Parts: sequence; C-alpha cells; structure tokens
Amino acid sequence: MRCVIARFPFDLTKGGVLDSMKGIKPEAITGESVVIGRRQYPVKQVGEVITRQDRRDFTGGEVTRAMARLGFTCRSAEEPAPAPRALSPLENASAMLGDSQPAMLGDSQPPAVVAG
Repeated sequence: MRCVIARFPFDLTKGGVLDSMKGIKPEAITGESVVIGRRQYPVKQVGEVITRQDRRDFTGGEVTRAMARLGFTCRSAEEPAPAPRALSPLENASAMLGDSQPAMLGDSQPPAVVAG
C-alpha cells in the first residue's frame, strides 16, 4: 500500500511492518498506540522504525492512518478513569463491618440468629 508520511511516499505492507517491528521493545505508551503482533507500540515509535525518519518530522495521525489502512488495531490516547464515587456514611459503615449489603434505613428488626 502506498502512503505518504512526512511528505515522503512509502510502499508499506503488513508483513513488512511486522518484520520491521520484530525484536523492537515497546516504549511506554503516553498517547496513541498500534497493536503489532502481540505488542502495543506508541505510533511515533512505529513511524520512526518503518520510515527511518526523526519523530519530529511526522505526526502520529499520519502513522495511525497508514497502520489502520494496513489492518492493524490503532488505539487513541487513554482517557482518565472517572473518580471513585464517595460512599455514604451508611455504606462506609457497612463496608467497615464487612457486610455485603448495607442495612436498609428504617429496618428496626435485628437479623434473625439461628441456634444450632
């Protein structure tokens, strides 16, 4: 497949990309990434290896588009996880006591104890 990255044309194949990335250790992922084989690589690392250009010469979007067209799975930057929900005082007390279910408000009857 012919694509243009950083104003230069490249003829890329899925097998060629797999061969180029063989033996390359993935760097830490901080943004967009591409799954190649069983590993997940930052798109800038992949672009640098397959084009032999400096990472500053191309955008992650150029590499992402090319990899997606070749059939690789591309992932966008991870969104921050939502903040955990604060527990109500009743839920907090139940959690501290190890109860699996918080007590119902207005429930004045203690739980039944079976003597055995």
